[in-house]
Amino acid sequence: MYKNPTPASADPSPSPNQSPLPRPDRPERSRLGRFGVLPHLAGTSFLVLGLFARLPLAMLTVGALTLVTTASDSYAAGGFAAGAVGVGSALGAPLLGVLADRRGQRIVLLVSAVLNTLAIAVLLVVTLTSARFTGGALALVLAAAFATGFTCPQIGPLARVRWMAMTRGRRSDLDTALSYEGTADELTFVLGPALVGLLAGLIAAWLPLALAAALTITLVSAFAVHRTVAFSDAPPAPAADEAAPGEEAPARYRASLVLLPVAGMIAMGTFFGSTQTFLTAFTGHFGSPESSGLLYAVMGLSSALAALSVAYWPQRFGHTTRWVASAAAMAAAAAALALPDSIAAMVVVLLVLGIFVGPTMVTIFSIGSEVAPAHRLGTVMTLLASGIVAGTAIGSALAGTLAESSGPAAAAAVPASAAGVLLLLGLLSAVALRRATTGRRMSRHVP
Repeated sequence: MYKNPTPASADPSPSPNQSPLPRPDRPERSRLGRFGVLPHLAGTSFLVLGLFARLPLAMLTVGALTLVTTASDSYAAGGFAAGAVGVGSALGAPLLGVLADRRGQRIVLLVSAVLNTLAIAVLLVVTLTSARFTGGALALVLAAAFATGFTCPQIGPLARVRWMAMTRGRRSDLDTALSYEGTADELTFVLGPALVGLLAGLIAAWLPLALAAALTITLVSAFAVHRTVAFSDAPPAPAADEAAPGEEAPARYRASLVLLPVAGMIAMGTFFGSTQTFLTAFTGHFGSPESSGLLYAVMGLSSALAALSVAYWPQRFGHTTRWVASAAAMAAAAAALALPDSIAAMVVVLLVLGIFVGPTMVTIFSIGSEVAPAHRLGTVMTLLASGIVAGTAIGSALAGTLAESSGPAAAAAVPASAAGVLLLLGLLSAVALRRATTGRRMSRHVP
């Protein structure tokens, strides 16, 4: 029988044969409302580390783009470097998740932090010392950029794995934790590019990546050894009546359940990438393409606030119902992207659109946590994160092609279509999860 660990203020040391569980009791009152349970479970330091340790990931792509573009005076070279970071991250994240599931988060994150810091240093050196960005020199820069993305620690997905272990069997607490995580993702992906632009514009183009390296080696290492790693590295086996939907289904069917939220994150990434590109084309029509980042941040902020609200949604409002409802509203709002004829009107549309983006993303992560096998949580969570990265590249390419050939209005069709795909996937997940749950119940009554 598993014992509860000591409170967050203590330093528990679970035995090798014992999987720690968080305390089931919670503070009676908290100024943080439902979010007061999070520091009670994990400690305030975990919330701070989990937030800022993921900031380097949000800085790397734009940082590489800014550094290489400035050093080479070539938008093409900068774009290739940013793309190499994205491809590396999309491929490296699932591998890191697999290794974390097999070896534990502590060692994997520590090694990843060291390797990523070295990769960023190499990228800085080869970029700043290259006289020409052609042939072998450009290949070396792109290889370093790829390594930077490939080795980047995946703090967001692995933090979610820890929350799943700490809140096992308590759906309300997990929804609260995932709401916080969704908001943390949104805030860092707004703050990261803004910080890159500020530091590169006011001081030097190399400084954002140097800061990212410093944050990685310090904060990621601290996150790796934080006491909560005991929960993810020694997860308790779920009780028979707490198995995730499809956990008792055949392996092939369980794999298909995991593919649904992964596909959902690819569609979400497609929405993000195409919206960024569309906004660049839209603001370029008014002669200020550099303001597209500010417009995108408007959607990010409303999305972050809406993600927090998921913690207060009623439990009877199931995850698949949330996915369908949020994606339907998101599709309707995305269809309105083609309507504004002024930047002020676009701000209003983006504010409304963001209200549905955050809850949709939080819900997909929640469903991913439901269908993931207990021993593959890190793999599934990092696959979801990789889906966003891969989808962003797809969306950027599709919207860019349409914007080039037919203008901003045509590019607006891509985020609207991606939201429509999210709605379709939500409907499919509702059917699939209902079938898995029904099948599990029937199997328990078979003598």
